[in-house]
Amino acid sequence: MNIMFVSLGCDKNRVDSEHMLGLLLQKGYRFTDDEAEADVIIINTCCFILDAKEESIDTILEMAEYKKAGSCRALIVTGCLAQRYRQEILDEIPEVDAVLGTASYDGIAEAVEQALGGKTQLICDDIDRLVLPGGGRVLTTGGHYAYLKIAEGCDKHCTYCIIPKLRGSYRSVPMERLLAEARDLAERGVRELILVAQETTLYGVDLYGEKSLHRLLRELCQIKGIRWIRVQYCYPEEIYEELVQTIKEEPKICHYLDLPIQHASDRILKRMGRRTDQADIRRIVAKLREEIPDICLRTTLISGFPGETEEDHEELMNFVDEMEFDRLGVFAYSAEEDTPAAAMSDQVPEELKNTRRDEIMELQQEIAFEKAEDMVGKSLWCMIEGKVADEDAYAARTYRDAPDVDGFLFVQTAQELMTGDFVRVRVTGADEYDLIGEIEDELAE
Repeated sequence: MNIMFVSLGCDKNRVDSEHMLGLLLQKGYRFTDDEAEADVIIINTCCFILDAKEESIDTILEMAEYKKAGSCRALIVTGCLAQRYRQEILDEIPEVDAVLGTASYDGIAEAVEQALGGKTQLICDDIDRLVLPGGGRVLTTGGHYAYLKIAEGCDKHCTYCIIPKLRGSYRSVPMERLLAEARDLAERGVRELILVAQETTLYGVDLYGEKSLHRLLRELCQIKGIRWIRVQYCYPEEIYEELVQTIKEEPKICHYLDLPIQHASDRILKRMGRRTDQADIRRIVAKLREEIPDICLRTTLISGFPGETEEDHEELMNFVDEMEFDRLGVFAYSAEEDTPAAAMSDQVPEELKNTRRDEIMELQQEIAFEKAEDMVGKSLWCMIEGKVADEDAYAARTYRDAPDVDGFLFVQTAQELMTGDFVRVRVTGADEYDLIGEIEDELAE
């Protein structure tokens, strides 16, 4: 029995997909990348913003054609879109046999079995249920790095965000479960762990009565085989002293943090329901750069939020220019149903939102290119990602580069390297967002 699995959206969704694949593998199912050969097609969806929602719907409709005319006997939809529009999916797309909500994905094997038996199902458990699947997770990252999802849900309730309604309240995964999963990943060859959640900085508050990310990190650093640990999605207002010192002191923890700030205008930040103002952000960034001088800071922004004036936009542009974030992404505001921001009367025209987004990205491009040039002459440890076709060169990542969102360092060498190898590289050149370098030392232990 062949299953085709399509995973859309963020890396947190990817972790859910990998756990579902593991559960299906344990039941003896095989996997295929060919829709025409699939007996079962499963789509793990996203609907965080409009583009993601449209991609999910288009993918479901595309796969439904194989249910109509191909060998596909069952079509199953999981994830955020399934949670949000569960009944609508079943009503509007009759080819769908089962819909599983975000807190129900551990029932995927049973859902497949029932769907193959001709039973249409809607499986949506309590959204605040914490799914703790067992071992056997199937890695889809190549096996040299893996995401470790340390919590589910969010309690922030930013006015533009639908996540709390899709993923529930903040629930930390017990530390012993995370350490067991990390050890298993290390034994399977994973060299880099990337910690993710809707917000990593609040880890442990619900379980242990206090922020405990620093404790988790110190325990993870003891695991043999793990070379890098990267932390994503740290809300700036939740950065705390013990966490900063742990990142500073533990050599395995990459000096890299993702701080989603969303804006710099205090007026817009307040309308967004954010917990920081510009002064807070400046203070936190200054603290991180003072304590960890080589830290790489990534952030995300939203352009064209309801009520954003030209003055607000200019303030944000000036802030970006002054702060010189190492990595920065911008999303044009997307009005999401059932969010307070979508009901605000002063919506910004679509064309203007996109224009402002492009202006910020043009500015950041200049900053990024200058920062890349500043890396020339430095020596860095890099993880090999793969060989460049038809060249004596490899694509690699430094501690400054998270998978899929940042750039590469291209290592020029005739030496034979393997994905996941660590090499010391001297940077010899910069090409826009990417770096070029030569091997300096032998492979790391």
